[in-house]
Amino acid sequence: MLCDALAFADAELPDLIVDFATLTGAARVALGPELPALFGNDDGVVSELARVAAAEHDPLWPMPLWTGYEDELASKIADLNNVAASAMAGAIFGALFLKRFVGDATPWVHVDLYAWNSKDRPGRSIGAEAQGLRGIYRYLVQRYGTLQAPRTG
Repeated sequence: MLCDALAFADAELPDLIVDFATLTGAARVALGPELPALFGNDDGVVSELARVAAAEHDPLWPMPLWTGYEDELASKIADLNNVAASAMAGAIFGALFLKRFVGDATPWVHVDLYAWNSKDRPGRSIGAEAQGLRGIYRYLVQRYGTLQAPRTG
């Protein structure tokens, strides 16, 4: 379903596509529950987004879209596998799979996150957590300007 949404969004030729997913579990194993993995097809966007998110105290950790692994998603019976035979690099394989549904001309970022707090922290209680949203919001405001609420009435 996420792949269909990415392809549909890309067809609209947006300035940027952002997706959030608890996709693989591998990102949580690599980075722990408090640090979402950040993948993207535009190094400038990824770098700036990571910088802005860190300043917002909502960190995102840049991860590589290592193209050397793309052949692991090849299939003999389908256009593409959604997993690799290897048990390693699961978060990268997941992001490489999603990347296939976004054109090269569209800047795209994928946040692979846990979205759960297992301990109380100031402003972030135990339970569901909006990881990355504060950082993404601040990045969008900096990129596009102040967001205006729609007029009513």
